[in-house]
Amino acid sequence: MAWLALTVVYIVWGSTYLGIRITVETLPPLLSAGARFITAGALLIALLAWRRGPTALRVAPRQLASAALVGLLLLTGGNGLAFLAETQLPSGLTALLVALTPAWMTLLRVGSGYRPSVMALIGVGLGVLGLLVLTAPGLSGRTAVTGIIVMVAGTLMWALGSVLSSRLPLPGDVFATSAYEMLAGGAGCLLLAMLHGEPTGFHLHAVSVRSWAALAYLVVFGSIGAFTCYAWLLHAAPLPIVSTYAYVNPVVAVILGALVLREPLTWNIVIGGTVIVAAVASIVSGERHRSR
Repeated sequence: MAWLALTVVYIVWGSTYLGIRITVETLPPLLSAGARFITAGALLIALLAWRRGPTALRVAPRQLASAALVGLLLLTGGNGLAFLAETQLPSGLTALLVALTPAWMTLLRVGSGYRPSVMALIGVGLGVLGLLVLTAPGLSGRTAVTGIIVMVAGTLMWALGSVLSSRLPLPGDVFATSAYEMLAGGAGCLLLAMLHGEPTGFHLHAVSVRSWAALAYLVVFGSIGAFTCYAWLLHAAPLPIVSTYAYVNPVVAVILGALVLREPLTWNIVIGGTVIVAAVASIVSGERHRSR
């Protein structure tokens, strides 16, 4: 069961970058991100209330505020900006940039007194090198550079949210926490969409069937299905095994982007992606040995 759940996380989370790319073909990015998380959060709350009763959703005000803050950082900042970036970037490249998150998390923890292992430091250095390769001149012009900046900002916010989530007083139930984070993150995405002017000129009849299908896939399989498997794995499998998703997901995303959308595999992406996957593996390996 553990390997089955891990396979779901590998494939589904790796495929969400393809789903996002298809969604934003005809749907506004921040509006669709907001719709994804609010819908998923509402469904998760309804499921919890049905299976465990309303008491499962009761949390202290401080816990609710913490969940909202983490949700804004992870889902509005991290995932919301991924939707925005994928209007300009291939899905595979976006996934490789997201894979840099463990490097930023290591640097943020250093700022609070954490002493990383040598392997983790090597991984951070490799991550920066991989980023330089991905952003080398000639990748795909000025537009791609803007998308890369947006996505790097998103990974930094995701890293900050991840670090804070281990220090803030969150609800004890991981599913309730996720539901409140999704609602807050979705609301943040909708607010940014308004500020970005996305509702202006948007018409539902212009949205393709495949964009609707991709958004539904992200809600059901990406936000609820794969997350449920991941939350269960955190309790049922060794953390070093679970953390391998961090360097499997971008490989899955690059392969799917090339096969389904015919995204080009440039030398920048192949070499830079290889370096970044090696960086994440080095960081995970360093943390694994440190935790023994």
